[in-house]
Amino acid sequence: MANAHREEEFLYCYRPHRFLRSYHESIPANAFRRLLVGTPPGDLFHALSQRLDARGRRTVCTFHDLFVMTGDYSTREFRDRFAAQAQRAAESSDLIIAVSRFTASQVEQLLGVTAARIRVIPHGIDMPAPSDVPRENLVLFVGAIQRRKNIARLVQAFEQLPNGWRLALAGAPDGFGAADELRAVEQSRRREAIDVLGYVSQTELDRLYHRARIFAFPSLDEGFGMPVLEAMAHGVPVITSTRSALPEVAGDAALLVDPVDSDAIGSAMLNLASDEALGENLARRGLERARQFTWDSAVERTWGVYQEILLA
Repeated sequence: MANAHREEEFLYCYRPHRFLRSYHESIPANAFRRLLVGTPPGDLFHALSQRLDARGRRTVCTFHDLFVMTGDYSTREFRDRFAAQAQRAAESSDLIIAVSRFTASQVEQLLGVTAARIRVIPHGIDMPAPSDVPRENLVLFVGAIQRRKNIARLVQAFEQLPNGWRLALAGAPDGFGAADELRAVEQSRRREAIDVLGYVSQTELDRLYHRARIFAFPSLDEGFGMPVLEAMAHGVPVITSTRSALPEVAGDAALLVDPVDSDAIGSAMLNLASDEALGENLARRGLERARQFTWDSAVERTWGVYQEILLA
């Protein structure tokens, strides 16, 4: 945003525990760091997630998801705190940006916000550089190990694939309910073919996307689903869920499955593993789909929301 509008001054606001850490990264010449304490500075304040400690002169807030309020995906204490913060942010914002139509509908239904105060602006995707890394018989999942990500059913589904295939789980192994999901990995009859990688660097993640022949993301609830677009941008055929924002993001460029049906997930894997033409077709459509989500578009549409608020 700052690079796209160099004629404006941007204040990057950090809570105290993140302020010094921010100096590890450079910022544009027309941007300046500020501590986020008390009333936010500037003519307009944009809270980049659904937490707003204090209202600015004009305020917009981006909502990414509300899954904490709709399922057993966190502790009761965290759920109550999250719900209170989300409600406060909704009530204190002039306009709300939702990253998907699905999230917008949840903001309406769960927080009582009228559709007139919500603008849907999807995330963008950075298209990766071409790679000569060869594809392998590898099913890749990217995301924190937690109940919401549906790892146990993914593992059950993977067991349907023939020997010679591997499953890689890339993501921090400490999310809510991770112990149960990891127990399914340990008890799997294909345990030796499953790699629990933990958090990986961006470089290693890019390499995994280039190596994988299938990307499986049968999550139970997503406000957007960035890993789906990342996989598509890397040319990996995608299997994802029929629930939440995932069909909206995937469009017609993925195989959509019922995430609570491990047999359906497994059948989709088998189809891709055995049908090269299907995989090539999905990979091509996925690349086309990913190219529709650009950060330039997200920036300009967000800038339009700023102008709408300031000129009101």
